[in-house]
Amino acid sequence: MGVEIERKFLLRSDAWRRDAGIGIRLVQGYFETGPGDSSPTVRVRIAGEKAFLTIKGRPSGLVRSEFEYPLPVADADAMLKEFCGERIIEKCRYHLPAGNGRMWEIDEYFGLNTGLFTAELELADPEEAFSRPEWLGEEVSGDPRYTNGALSRFPYSRWS
Repeated sequence: MGVEIERKFLLRSDAWRRDAGIGIRLVQGYFETGPGDSSPTVRVRIAGEKAFLTIKGRPSGLVRSEFEYPLPVADADAMLKEFCGERIIEKCRYHLPAGNGRMWEIDEYFGLNTGLFTAELELADPEEAFSRPEWLGEEVSGDPRYTNGALSRFPYSRWS
């Protein structure tokens, strides 16, 4: 079973851009799931010339199960159109070294989430120490509004 241990932060500045290079465009859609907190998150993503179907369990702290499978891009595009409706996230992802073989994933959001920038770091253990770059801002790992699934349903531009 795959497991994801991830910390998520807002950004304090755009100083990260000096080392970012060229990002990759991501379009990802979220399937409608059942009511309640027990439903998994089901996502289809097109990342450049690749596509994936991902199923994520509900988080327990910073940890949750994650299963990801490659798809033909044409199938992913059809799933986005048929199953995701308006629950679409568009963003550009940049990778920056985080030390110890880890990478920061910086997401610049577009569409109804324009103006939002987040940084994520996947860890081997929830207590793993890591360096905090000067551009890193407030941690939002525990705030469910910042999950991409939530942003697909309640976009950043509609927050009061």
